[in-house]
Amino acid sequence: MRFPRDPLTFLSRISCCCSDPVVPVRRATGSGNSNEKVEDWRFDSKKSPLRVRAQAPSAMPFASAQSRVASKQEKFYSRCTPRNSGPQSRDTPPKRDTGIANEKDWGISLLNESVNESGTNEDGSTWYQESGEDLGENGYRCRWTRMGGKSHDSSSEWKETWWEKSDWSGYKELGVEKSGRNAEGDSWWETWQEVLHQDEWSNLARIERSAQKQAKSGSENAGWYEKWWEKYDAKGWTEKGAHKYGRLNEQSWWEKWGEHYDGSGSVLKWTDKWAETELGTKWGDKWEEKFFAGIGSRQGETWHVSPSGERWSRKWGEEHFGNGKVHKYGKSTTGESWDIVVDEETYYESEPHYGWADVVGDSSQLLSIQPRERPPGVYPPLDFGPLSRQGDDQSDKPPTSKS
Repeated sequence: MRFPRDPLTFLSRISCCCSDPVVPVRRATGSGNSNEKVEDWRFDSKKSPLRVRAQAPSAMPFASAQSRVASKQEKFYSRCTPRNSGPQSRDTPPKRDTGIANEKDWGISLLNESVNESGTNEDGSTWYQESGEDLGENGYRCRWTRMGGKSHDSSSEWKETWWEKSDWSGYKELGVEKSGRNAEGDSWWETWQEVLHQDEWSNLARIERSAQKQAKSGSENAGWYEKWWEKYDAKGWTEKGAHKYGRLNEQSWWEKWGEHYDGSGSVLKWTDKWAETELGTKWGDKWEEKFFAGIGSRQGETWHVSPSGERWSRKWGEEHFGNGKVHKYGKSTTGESWDIVVDEETYYESEPHYGWADVVGDSSQLLSIQPRERPPGVYPPLDFGPLSRQGDDQSDKPPTSKS
């Protein structure tokens, strides 16, 4: 779903012409990059007189015009280049549906010495910058840099932290957390992590990337939260997914999707999204596909519930036999049904378009992290505990804002 920047435009684009059943049609658009994947939910007017359409924005409606105009390089150097006024804030709330950024987009540059400085700018705003190093057991080391500031009247504030972690087991981590609020009361929080470690059971190298983003309007009942994750190992096993939640006044929406590739040709993909209004109207769409060696299945459901509780749904399925024959079947609550076998080619992606080789090429800063020197005869302890998986968290609601 896409929702426009102007809340009034958003409300004007949602209309219900009658209470008859509806037939939603999902159309995917984009360049093929998972971070740029956009899906429109449109209700087919040819199959039903009821039409509902919702479109979503690429950014929160309260992002300032200045933040959209200034280039990344200008915003980075204006804040992080040592000048008389100290580090400056970027007025940049995170943008929706932008996925997980590459490490080069963050421009993480940690200082080699401890720093603790602060100051006041000519306009009365204040700033601070700190850096240091924390040490622990098993060769643990965390190098970090923190910076932030406030306006002269404390109506706006920003914070940002960079870090890199390592230990003698080969674990490496690069991360960022930032938060802020402006004079209009808008607030945001964002975190990004990139991790290299060795899987406890397969002994394969694994790279995991994740991002969480949250923003909330200070002038209306609007906000959104997203959690993204990607996991890769050296044999081609890949997992990707996202959980999303948003609200704009009386409208709320949710979305979850996932992709799993086992590295041997087996693939599972699924999507589940739904929305509702305070008046009681609800609608949604979900589908799933499983394939291996040209054989597999697809199935899904589209549904709608009116404020009076009247429910319409259409369920469908496909069985692909790998011989050019496809069994298609389905039914709806309005009495339609079908069950046919057709001649049709089977198409699916057995490998991710962005995989192990790609993530290794984009993780040069992570891979270049140098651990502490290990004394002779000292070895890291073995830990065979369960591996925590970021994608297992099924929470739909955003966490408490950290800004």
